[in-house]
Amino acid sequence: MIMSFYGFVVFIHIIAAVCGLGAVFANPSIMKRGTTVNKAKQALETAKDVEKFAKIGSIALLLTGLLLGLLNPSLFTEGWYIAALILYLAVQPIVAYMIPKKAENLYVLLEKQDSDTLPAEFMPIAMQIAKLDNIARASVFILILLMSLKPF
Repeated sequence: MIMSFYGFVVFIHIIAAVCGLGAVFANPSIMKRGTTVNKAKQALETAKDVEKFAKIGSIALLLTGLLLGLLNPSLFTEGWYIAALILYLAVQPIVAYMIPKKAENLYVLLEKQDSDTLPAEFMPIAMQIAKLDNIARASVFILILLMSLKPF
């Protein structure tokens, strides 16, 4: 059985979703391991490595999603497809800019710390990241529901 071009793009889209959206679920678990300065640095570095795959997957997800729309223009009349595109674009500033910027601020803060005890400023910033992560995870969950169930 030979896969159609459209089927191939759907396959790439699904792989991109696993890479791009999967990090949204992985990074909060990674960050919870940062209980000391050294562990927090290691967690931030690991999260940054995961983020590289997420960025590639996220870009591929958008491009393949749009390509699917070009190959099947009726998708642009489907409410679930339009809602998914809007939600995807709306959450991008959070995952592509806000979370990485706050994570970088944490790393700079940790670099200044002389002991292995987390500085007092660490937790408030980490909690801000956690709130943004929750928004991103909720968005991913809704995106998966929209693409799977196509409710409208």
